[in-house]
Amino acid sequence: MNQIDLAGRTVVITGGARGIGYAVAQRALASGAAVALWDIDAERVQRASDELAAPGRVSTAVVELSDESSVDAAVAATLAAHGKIDVLVNNAGITGGNGTTWELAPDVWRRVIDVNLIGPYLTCRAVVPHMLKEGYGRIVNIASVAGKEGNPNASHYSASKAGLIGLTKSLGKELATKNILVNAVTPAAAKTEIFDSMSQQHIDYMLSKIPMNRFLLPDEAASLILWLASEDCAFSTGAVFDLSGGRATY
Repeated sequence: MNQIDLAGRTVVITGGARGIGYAVAQRALASGAAVALWDIDAERVQRASDELAAPGRVSTAVVELSDESSVDAAVAATLAAHGKIDVLVNNAGITGGNGTTWELAPDVWRRVIDVNLIGPYLTCRAVVPHMLKEGYGRIVNIASVAGKEGNPNASHYSASKAGLIGLTKSLGKELATKNILVNAVTPAAAKTEIFDSMSQQHIDYMLSKIPMNRFLLPDEAASLILWLASEDCAFSTGAVFDLSGGRATY
């Protein structure tokens, strides 16, 4: 494993209790960072913290990402625990199940947008002012190749991730002279618990699109995400990095 230097940094990871978020937390701790796990599942996030076994270097917050006051409370708790926020990884996301656009219920469509797009907007809105005070920051948004291509039977998810790519580009330009870099990654599917909300037909469809003929491993995602979260990433902002096993064509 290549070494990534995050010594002295504090990394906030939304959806940090499982999957890619948990892998990012493991790699961040191994790289010298302190970690704040934000998740909606109180029991699971506490279990994740216990498993990571890094007293004083891991804090938790139970957060409803679509609720401004909940996000603000999580920021306050993280600052109280660690004193600063250097890195924000907007990882939390839901699929909302599968169906054609005309079959998906409006409340399901809205919930996916709330978690996958409104949530990152609210976390960035709350965290960026603190990064500006420190004169340093790295934000990594976990989008999806679906945001580039538009997966059939997943219009809500595809639209939310396309929006997150747009947010990344806009915010990256706004902060380009502030030493706060904002980038996105576009993974193909990783075989995590998010698969539980997908149909087998949709899972098979996603695999058929990946030239490497396998799903992404969470540890592979963590490697790229945390390079983007480090000082070594110094001249990329508003950019989108492929994690699709060769699927992405642009």
